[in-house]
Amino acid sequence: MHCPKCNYEQADDNSECLSCGIVFAKWQKRQAQPPPMAKSASDDDEEPQPGLVGALLFHLPAEVNPVSWGLRALLLAVMVLWGMKFVFASIDSDAAMNSFWHLVNLPFHEAGHIFFRPFGRLITSAGGSLMQVLMPAICLVVFLIKTRDPFAGAFALWWMGQNFIDLAPYINDARSLSLPLLGGNVGKHSPYGFHDWEFILRETGLIRLDHAIARLSHGVGAMLMITAVVWGGVLLARQYRRMRQQYREDC
Repeated sequence: MHCPKCNYEQADDNSECLSCGIVFAKWQKRQAQPPPMAKSASDDDEEPQPGLVGALLFHLPAEVNPVSWGLRALLLAVMVLWGMKFVFASIDSDAAMNSFWHLVNLPFHEAGHIFFRPFGRLITSAGGSLMQVLMPAICLVVFLIKTRDPFAGAFALWWMGQNFIDLAPYINDARSLSLPLLGGNVGKHSPYGFHDWEFILRETGLIRLDHAIARLSHGVGAMLMITAVVWGGVLLARQYRRMRQQYREDC
């Protein structure tokens, strides 16, 4: 017989090769086992199968457009830089109310007063602030469920957080009434009820907590904005891995 490893010719009754020393029985047993599956290059990029919530929050498209990914990465950078300005600004600085986003939020605020008018004066006053938060929340739900675009949902969450920060100076002004209001009026020179948060907090007996509620609103907004940025970053990282996988498959 010939050794299956070194091909050395020897007697048929040998249990070991006289040349290389292998044990024939062990060699045959090892050769009978199936070879281990080779790990493909794309295995490192496979994503774990998410549950229902994960599928909504971290949905990946079948293909990722590199141009779209680049634009979203740029938008995420803007969210980070602009968000830092809002998060670290003091409430007294009125940075949020003097920003471009305040002009975006203001129409929704005023529309909220009209929409909630049938529910009484207190709800009408609160409706402006409520609509500011509801509008991005509605966008968030639509982006997650209808369009299956969680990155757009992350931006909507960022916008919601910005609205909470935008409301903080207004709440903080409930007693001092020094902020200019719509139409050029100042709260202290306006009739009672014209300043939303003065009316809300006085009618509910919470006027002494105006500064605390303002800080809470700012804190909630900051947490939402930070969460949105982290969420968007995770999504872009997953999409980048998907793009790498697409590139290897195309090659």
